[in-house]
Amino acid sequence: MTEVILGKTGIKASKNAFGALPIQRVSLEYAGMLLKKAYESGVNYFDTARWYTDSEEKIGCALSDVRDKIYIATKTGSLNAEGFWKDLETSLRNLKTDYIDVYQFHNPPFCPEPGDESGLYDAALKAKEQGKIRHIGITNHRLSVAEKAVRSGLYETLQFPFSYLADEKDIALVRLCKEKNVGFVAMKALSGGLITNSAAAYAYLNQYDNVLPIWGVQRESELDEFLSYNDNEPVMTDEIKNIIEKDRSELLGEFCRGCGYCMPCPAGIEINNCARMSLLIRRSPSASHLSPEGQEKMFKIENCLNCGHCKSKCPYGLDTPNLLKRNLEDYKNILSGKISV
Repeated sequence: MTEVILGKTGIKASKNAFGALPIQRVSLEYAGMLLKKAYESGVNYFDTARWYTDSEEKIGCALSDVRDKIYIATKTGSLNAEGFWKDLETSLRNLKTDYIDVYQFHNPPFCPEPGDESGLYDAALKAKEQGKIRHIGITNHRLSVAEKAVRSGLYETLQFPFSYLADEKDIALVRLCKEKNVGFVAMKALSGGLITNSAAAYAYLNQYDNVLPIWGVQRESELDEFLSYNDNEPVMTDEIKNIIEKDRSELLGEFCRGCGYCMPCPAGIEINNCARMSLLIRRSPSASHLSPEGQEKMFKIENCLNCGHCKSKCPYGLDTPNLLKRNLEDYKNILSGKISV
């Protein structure tokens, strides 16, 4: 299995890192099976967060007996020191451990620094001195915050969206991390489900030796697919290049990544799926999207309050209300048969 050295942390992580957000949607027993199978197959880096409901607890139950053989990364979404300590103690308890390998600030709207009024970075330093965390990291969806964090010299890892839909600025950020010896953890390597060819996704990321992809795993079939690359790594063939170019031509532009930072919606709209329905319905089996339940979700867009809440919170600066309306219009045309998929 290929390993990635995670910057100045010195952590040698298996290229197939386990993204534990999806296991909050499955039972404790099933999640435990996935986690143990991943570990037994060579996966040694597991990423979770306090925001991922019971994900931490499931990792703690499944892997506490091999704690010294794995790396655990988790996150705090708190924006003050008091919340930081509360989150950290909860994570330690849930994960059944007395230390976190990589403790990350979870998509803050600013770059925490020593002495700032949030107190976040100072709290992280103290926790590191106490041995409760070993490395300080940050995750973000905002390029400006990510760049500032990398250049600050304060962070050992950065987790940022990176896939073959990346633009030159994203690629420059990956190279900056390598230059500054900051570990780069790639989230959304499948762009929230819009990329459907994992071999192409793997081959693209594998061109960057400092990039550690975390694959969100919810089903055993997904895990098996990623594990199959341990001994048979996809490479950048002409066929894969053609797949990537086709996807880039269809997907680049204004589209919702499904990150969910605009949620919850006061009108009850499931924004992170509805705002990208035009793409989802063309890139995955359409039956569930067109079901009565799927229709109910989409037609909630008609109840939009135009409050601007989603637009103000989108880290990509999308005009989300208009994006929702365009997706609904397209959806209606598909339902009526005016457009075929």
